[in-house]
Amino acid sequence: MTTNYPALARICIPQRYVLTIMGFLGVANAYIMRACLSIAITKMVTQNTTSSSDKIVNTEECPVSKPSRINDTSGSGYHDFDWDQTTQGFILAAFYWGYIITHIPGGILAQRFGGKHTLGLGILSTAIFTILTPYAAYKGVWPLITLRFLMGLGEGTTFPALSTLLAQWAPPFERSRMAAFVFAGVQIGTVISTALSGIILEYGSWPDVFYLYGVAGLVWFVVWCVICYNDPFSHPFISDDEKEYLQLAIGQLEQKKDLDTPWSKILTSVPVWALLIAEVGHDWGLYTMVTDLP
Repeated sequence: MTTNYPALARICIPQRYVLTIMGFLGVANAYIMRACLSIAITKMVTQNTTSSSDKIVNTEECPVSKPSRINDTSGSGYHDFDWDQTTQGFILAAFYWGYIITHIPGGILAQRFGGKHTLGLGILSTAIFTILTPYAAYKGVWPLITLRFLMGLGEGTTFPALSTLLAQWAPPFERSRMAAFVFAGVQIGTVISTALSGIILEYGSWPDVFYLYGVAGLVWFVVWCVICYNDPFSHPFISDDEKEYLQLAIGQLEQKKDLDTPWSKILTSVPVWALLIAEVGHDWGLYTMVTDLP
């Protein structure tokens, strides 16, 4: 059999591109749901909240003139909570306490059960927790912090699962373009969350932000389950031409359990450390802005 990659690549609606687009939308959805609280919280809290250590007591004013609504479960959808800056910081940071935990387990789960289910269930849990955010907020600070922590646990599987899927679907000479498109959802999702949340808050109430994005995440999950699969060989809709093309370009990846991980070579690799340092710098700046803006 002769290998003719260009001819095999020219097929109608390649399923690897469908997965790439859905992966992009999944990442964008994940970051939209992650970042929206940073914008919505500006309308959730009262305007004059300060750090608990910075509060100045005015003896000429009645201390109960502005009662806290933190335990009010009805809410007006507008400045419902008297959270100081420290409390807001804990709420916004709670997501990342869970997020950092599930990266390595997410990779293990994706290898064992497939990236489709690992990614799909992670974003499904994020969508459900996003919809439940207003309810948790009205219940109190700790229910909201707990919910954000659980939300981070679910979303921590996103990148390990996508990496597993790209290894199965992206030919070597297309991998950089496909990965770049998928992971561009980080920036696009952050921009959409920031801009669209402001518009929603202008014309609606803050719970609307979470309901809209949560429902969008649920819709994505349903479509993802129907049209995306772990690998080309289990996909019922893929054409024979594309399956042959991917078989020639990638081969059928198999899990080899008898291979030892070369930890010493990894830990002494200069490119690995360069990537690690670059990623730390990137994430520090990105997550600081996502958490603290506006």
